[in-house]
Amino acid sequence: MNKRLLPFLIVAIALLAAGTGWITFQSSRETANGGSQGPFGTPFQLTTMNDEPITEAAFRQKPSAVFFGFTHCPEVCPTTLFELDGWLKKLGVDGKDINAYFVTVDPERDTSAIMKSYVSNVSDRIIGVTGDPGKMEAMLKGYGVYARKVPVEGKDYTMDHTASIFLLDSKGGFFGTIAYGENPDTAVEKLKRLSES
Repeated sequence: MNKRLLPFLIVAIALLAAGTGWITFQSSRETANGGSQGPFGTPFQLTTMNDEPITEAAFRQKPSAVFFGFTHCPEVCPTTLFELDGWLKKLGVDGKDINAYFVTVDPERDTSAIMKSYVSNVSDRIIGVTGDPGKMEAMLKGYGVYARKVPVEGKDYTMDHTASIFLLDSKGGFFGTIAYGENPDTAVEKLKRLSES
């Protein structure tokens, strides 16, 4: 290699690395702030607990908190729904524009009537979502949600599933998550930031 070209080559590599680093930084910053990455997930056609049709458009009208679970869940789901309802109430007017959804990962058992009875006992802010098992499976896959049947005694089953609440901004973009067991103050702060997105 021509030794006179070596300094130019080093500068070019440094500039390329700096440019790549800046693009990566901007991308991660946009994602952390609700980002301009486009809508998260996939199109879907499901049913609410009130027997009304619901599509991905519902997640693109206002900021949304979306939790995936099932009504036969012994602990994680009722605890999360109860906490989410409490956090939204704690936000008061700051949280009035956040839509909250409980999307089943067990549509074979979770009919709209069962979802309505279950969710209504916990919250008047959260909307249950169910639908055809095939359509539900496609929706879960499109949102990157893990869900798997686990056999238990008596030919019954439970569901192993993603336990985080997904936060979507007002354009349906991924805004972050609230983990199961997350510090309540941190969860409320995340929802407050979400409401401003």
